[in-house]
Amino acid sequence: MKVCSFIPAVTQMIYDMGLQDRLCGVTFECPVQARAEKPVLVHCLLEGKELNGEEIDRVYAAAKASGKSLYWVDETLLQEIAPDVIFTQDVCEVCQIDTRCVAAAVARLPKQPRLVAISPADLDEVFQSALTIAREMGREEAAYAYLARLRQRQDAILQKLYQHRMPLRKVALLEWLQPMYNCGHWIPFQIACAGGIDLLSHPRGDSVVLPFDKLRKYDPEVIVLAPCGYTVEQTRAELSRLWSRRDSWLHHEGWQQLQAVQQHRVYVADYSLFTQPSASTLVDGITLLAALFHPDLFTVPEHLRSAYLPHQAAVAAVSA
Repeated sequence: MKVCSFIPAVTQMIYDMGLQDRLCGVTFECPVQARAEKPVLVHCLLEGKELNGEEIDRVYAAAKASGKSLYWVDETLLQEIAPDVIFTQDVCEVCQIDTRCVAAAVARLPKQPRLVAISPADLDEVFQSALTIAREMGREEAAYAYLARLRQRQDAILQKLYQHRMPLRKVALLEWLQPMYNCGHWIPFQIACAGGIDLLSHPRGDSVVLPFDKLRKYDPEVIVLAPCGYTVEQTRAELSRLWSRRDSWLHHEGWQQLQAVQQHRVYVADYSLFTQPSASTLVDGITLLAALFHPDLFTVPEHLRSAYLPHQAAVAAVSA
């Protein structure tokens, strides 16, 4: 069986489950190891371009409004590979290539692959998607072992929170900075599993623009900045750029008065722990959030220490 993954999160889960021997093609956004070992079939018109957050938002908004895709498939290479299955997604048609765009590309192929859309809306559906992937690849048992390990980690966090009767932290996790967006889909469930609640979020739905006044009135105890597609270093650079603009929300008097800012509980985190819905990365995200929400109970594991900036470093990034 030959499989192509046009979703970074699916590619991650295929590697996590040890099924990469059947993977024959990936996208430009997939994990580094996959891109080094497998042919890259999907590209983006913005690939390699250095754009700030506002510029990216304008480009993607224009593409969405026009109904045009920013992505393209190397059809010649795809025809050579002749896959049996291609994993696609329909969670967001502008952040990654979607099923409609892939269907248009494969329509001209002599051999028609089966398109399997992996489009989870919440955390449980992310876990279920691992079963779907493994089943499609003829290795369902690999998903059971994979998910059992992750469920054990998740349950250990919940059990510890319950044993200590920890109160829920009032949280705001932002998926974009300019304009400011709340979080959606599975992220509110991650927050809940880590002992928090985000009343500004949109569970099982798309993230939407969040007016600053709503954030000010909500006044969260903890703020996590995790822009979609941004590493910690990219977010650091974006914060520095926003700080240089006097009209930025970072200069708003209300920002300085938020209790999360006053109590030094603002953090920057890597997008892969939240907006890349592979089961393993999302459990890593829960693990990190638990340590940020309840530092008296949890510590940040060694392998996640480079995936976030503590408050002091985040503040330094802003004022740099």
